[in-house]
Amino acid sequence: MNDESQNIDDDKEAVKFHRLYAEKGVVNAQFRLAQMYQKGQGVPQDYKEALKWFRLSAEQGDAEAQRSLGVMYALGEGVAQDYKGVEKWFRLAAKQGDTQAQSNLGMMYYDGLGVPQDYKEAIRWYQLSADQENAEAQCILGIMYHEGQGVPQDYKKAVKWWRLSAEQGLPNAQYNLGLLYYDGKGVPQDYKKAFRLFRFAADQGFAGAQNNLGVMYQKGEGVPQDPQEAFRLFRLVADQGFGRAQQNLGVMCQNGEGVQQNYKEATKWYRLAAKQGDDFAQGNLGMMHINSLN
Repeated sequence: MNDESQNIDDDKEAVKFHRLYAEKGVVNAQFRLAQMYQKGQGVPQDYKEALKWFRLSAEQGDAEAQRSLGVMYALGEGVAQDYKGVEKWFRLAAKQGDTQAQSNLGMMYYDGLGVPQDYKEAIRWYQLSADQENAEAQCILGIMYHEGQGVPQDYKKAVKWWRLSAEQGLPNAQYNLGLLYYDGKGVPQDYKKAFRLFRFAADQGFAGAQNNLGVMYQKGEGVPQDPQEAFRLFRLVADQGFGRAQQNLGVMCQNGEGVQQNYKEATKWYRLAAKQGDDFAQGNLGMMHINSLN
């Protein structure tokens, strides 16, 4: 018997085991059985059965089940999408200290989903989650302090929360913190630290960070100037449809930086960026036409 067949048999045995105790009202068994129906693990995937067992577990006060039930209401899995139901179950879990439910409830208040938009209430729930080291909540708290949403604008607090989140490896936070070091907001300007943070985020495929690394290589900021590496990074991100990288690539093609000068290629990249609303690309494209360089 191969490993895959063994795993299938093990899953089927697990379903039997969890069902036995779930039917006796054992909370954890109900939760595990629900997960198996949700994932189609050892049984055919069945959202309605998953919903049934999550609800039984949730009604006995299991916070994970309450949060999972909220997610199913949000996604419309086994039940019609219902943000009031989402809010109900997330709130019950959040009040028990479930950090992801707290973060999810913060998101609902931030976006006004199923509840009136309320940045102060969003801050309250994100704060509770962030204090339990939830990296996403920490990152969004950083955004709210940076933008002054529900709190006075405070770059130093934005730095604090983005640093905590970045240290957990969240690329959005690494990128945002890198921007603060690049611009010298809330921290002394430090291109080397900005470069390092952009590199961490870029290595996880974060397009904005990859583009910013290209800018730093192009200008020699925090790293020796390297037009070829800048071009490589811009091309990497431009191929993903990132407008600012397409604009930057157009500039390099037009000026012959890191690549042989090529007006047709420059026009091509300007046009792609311009279609996404990039003002610089639109202006550059106009100048190419005026000067008959396309």
